[in-house]
Amino acid sequence: MSMSIWLIIVSAIIFLNTVVAIFTVFYENRDVTAIWAWLLTLIMLPGIGFVIYFFIGKKMSSSQIYDLNTQQVLGMSELAEFQKEMLEDSEYSEISTEEVYSVHTAILLLESNESILTRGNKVEVLVDGEKLFDQFIADIAQATQHVHILYYTFRSDGLGRRVMAALEERAEAGVEVLVIYDALGSRTIDRDFFDRLEEKGGKARVFFGSKIPIVNFRMNYRNHRKILVVDGKIGYMGGFNIGDEYLGLGPLGNWRDTHLRIQGNAVLSLQNRFFIDWNAVVSNEEKVKYEEHYFPIAKKVGETAMQIVASGPENDVQAIKMGFIKMISQAKHSVYIQTPYFIPDMSVYEVIKIAALSGVEVNIMIPNKPDHPFVYRATEYFAKDILDSGANVYTYDKGFFHSKVMVIDNEVASVGSANMDVRSFRLNFEINSFIYDTEVASELASHFNNDIKNSTKLDLEYFMNQSKWRKFKQHFSRLLSPIL
Repeated sequence: MSMSIWLIIVSAIIFLNTVVAIFTVFYENRDVTAIWAWLLTLIMLPGIGFVIYFFIGKKMSSSQIYDLNTQQVLGMSELAEFQKEMLEDSEYSEISTEEVYSVHTAILLLESNESILTRGNKVEVLVDGEKLFDQFIADIAQATQHVHILYYTFRSDGLGRRVMAALEERAEAGVEVLVIYDALGSRTIDRDFFDRLEEKGGKARVFFGSKIPIVNFRMNYRNHRKILVVDGKIGYMGGFNIGDEYLGLGPLGNWRDTHLRIQGNAVLSLQNRFFIDWNAVVSNEEKVKYEEHYFPIAKKVGETAMQIVASGPENDVQAIKMGFIKMISQAKHSVYIQTPYFIPDMSVYEVIKIAALSGVEVNIMIPNKPDHPFVYRATEYFAKDILDSGANVYTYDKGFFHSKVMVIDNEVASVGSANMDVRSFRLNFEINSFIYDTEVASELASHFNNDIKNSTKLDLEYFMNQSKWRKFKQHFSRLLSPIL
């Protein structure tokens, strides 16, 4: 075959690939930055790019979105509307300056996510994995009615077996035990790990699993939430998953993370979210209907006001991200952000930059080592860029850093499963608490300052001394940041 014919064939393939790429990406409604990132991927990687796209790029179909939305029969829409009207009432026009942004953030989250504001909760901050899971397992062991647990990663290792033994014991005692685990996050687990639990009356279901091994066209939509609810009275949420690595026994060494143990009516919001996710993945016969014993109203047990906020690809409103933006935009003195992945979209990045340029002390803490190379290089890119605005950036040196915390002015805070990245904002199913309590916020800020003792403060010289190849990887990873 002559050279000219080969040239025609190659040109035709490139042209056809480009046309199909443009049609494929623009056919689905998505963010402009994601459109360009996917176009770059599809055009630069002919053929292979489409394989990647069909596994992790396709948006959820309307039928999938509808199926998830119909699960909200257990929601609290009327109560959310009542609370919003109450917070907007004239009696709140004379609240103190310190409370203004708390009320405004609460109204935003009620409006965008129907996130009920509860008061009188007790919140315990847990940063040590051993202490966390000792208490976690002890609370499961005390359950008398039901244990509902949803975790992105559930390992069948030492810690996983300890948790499973506690669940099995409760199931055998007649307690309702329901487990959800994510198909991708728990991909190393064998399905028969849950057999004994089910033999004893418990149930375990995979979130967005696939009947065909390896082939899963919904793998891009990960249920990244971490939820435990015991008898509707005690709840856990945060960044830890269930596995030995979260006790510092994995290849990344010491593990620094943050979890919350919650008592009070905020637990009912965690319960509600668990049921919505449960009903999304089980058969009609197994769907949970509202029963009063699942939602026991608690008397005041503490001083913390808070909202539980969920977001995911089934909803175009990125409620957790909107809450972050609202909090940061109202900062007057300080912003503390801890995240393993700092890859914000432009709306979040700009509000952080504006805060730093306005004289607000902005402190950001990230890991000093990658667990996902492309993701970490993109994190480095944004870390360097935000330094130019006057922010302080620290890398945590004592093992791996996985904490997902934000604190504003030592007044309000957020703790949960959401990272400061595009994936958590748009693609993952996430859950965060928004906490309006100076005592809890100050405790979280204190943990940040203690972590600084085990961290390195970065400067521009640190980045200037890096190799050209590493700088190239940072810039290239940044181009892919909307789809990482």
